[in-house]
Amino acid sequence: MTDEQYDDLERVPPQDLDAEQAVLGAMMLNNAVIDDVMAFVKPTDFYRPAHQTICQTICDLYGQSQKPKIDPITIGDELTKSGDIGRAGGPTYLHTLVQTVPATANADYYAEIVHEKAQLRAVIEAATRAATRAYTQQSDAADIVDTAMAEFQSAATGISAVEAKLSVSDRWLGFLEELEAGKDPRALDTPWKDVNEVIELKPGQLVTVGAATGGGKSLLGMNLAAHVALTRDRPVLVASMEMGGSELMARLTAAEASVDLDRLVRRQLTDADWAKVIKVSDRMQNACNFILDDSPSLTVGKIRARMRWMASRGNPAGMVVADYLQLLTPESNSGKEKSRAVEVAELSRNLKLLAMEFGIPVIALAQFNRNAVGRQPLVSDFKDSSAIEQDSNVIILMHRPLAEDGTDTGDRAGEIDLIIAKNRNGASGRIIPLVFQGHYARLRSLGWG
Repeated sequence: MTDEQYDDLERVPPQDLDAEQAVLGAMMLNNAVIDDVMAFVKPTDFYRPAHQTICQTICDLYGQSQKPKIDPITIGDELTKSGDIGRAGGPTYLHTLVQTVPATANADYYAEIVHEKAQLRAVIEAATRAATRAYTQQSDAADIVDTAMAEFQSAATGISAVEAKLSVSDRWLGFLEELEAGKDPRALDTPWKDVNEVIELKPGQLVTVGAATGGGKSLLGMNLAAHVALTRDRPVLVASMEMGGSELMARLTAAEASVDLDRLVRRQLTDADWAKVIKVSDRMQNACNFILDDSPSLTVGKIRARMRWMASRGNPAGMVVADYLQLLTPESNSGKEKSRAVEVAELSRNLKLLAMEFGIPVIALAQFNRNAVGRQPLVSDFKDSSAIEQDSNVIILMHRPLAEDGTDTGDRAGEIDLIIAKNRNGASGRIIPLVFQGHYARLRSLGWG
């Protein structure tokens, strides 16, 4: 809402340009505060259009780089490339923003001020629209009141009242369509037919996959991500704290091209290997919707920022794989000491909230305690926290039935069990055996051919 739109009120709209400048300046002075700021505000929360443009550019640049360097020069360069430098006030104004920052440590406080002013403007806009409808008598009084109440609630929560469909009446026809279709159109499947008979990956779910060290959880995560991104053509984000980009690409290529992983890692491909790699080259080269983020010190806030960046590019994430939960960096806690169990519990809860916020399944890979080695695992085996069991909609435990000497021999050589230990919307307790093809970095259904 611009100044002109507030003319009828003869009042200055709620705003704090000093706070807006301090937020943007702090983000350019200290990149470490960007996650904290983005937890409070989005670009449209800024009153001044130039500030909206600058904030959007900072968020975009921060999301697309593994080691972002955000300062007045890099932001000015990005704005110049996009043709928005004039709308942002010019290069000099970017340096002015940095000079106005009292203290970068207070960036989250400044961001709260910006968000509060944006909420107040949203209230005024909702009230103005309600008054206009009432004066013009566009509909029944009850409808006008209901709409006004919904818009006020939207202003308070930041959730669009236009998009929200919460009543049974609003949901009924869509539910009938799902019943007729025989499945939830929003749900994702896995590459394993036996698993699909037991679970679906639904929006808002936290699916936790547990395994011991070297137990195949990263392999499962990449197989699942590749299936959704490459076969189902849905954007996927893999946030990896376990492996770097080169190792992730080697595993992906091994699985998709059926090339020995060890030769890929050592860069010792045979002519036959190269022929297989070339066959999948076009597919890989066009996989723009498959994002592998191996940034160091990943937090849930950084994963959220990457998801917003994907959405800004027209490819909102359809699924996120976090590899692995206990390696995520906890958010800043203002110097307060927390036990490891509390930190992991917060990480688990925040991943669940992330799934609900974006309406997608989040797959959290998690490590077992050492005492889980050599036996069938239990949900109580998760390392550092029992909260993982509470937060998860689905829990899958991975177990390889090895021989007593730890070798992959015996009647079940080359197999791995997926134990459905929790399934909030379906049957639990099922054990699903799969073929473990470690040399190809993939899992296959039994009898896959």
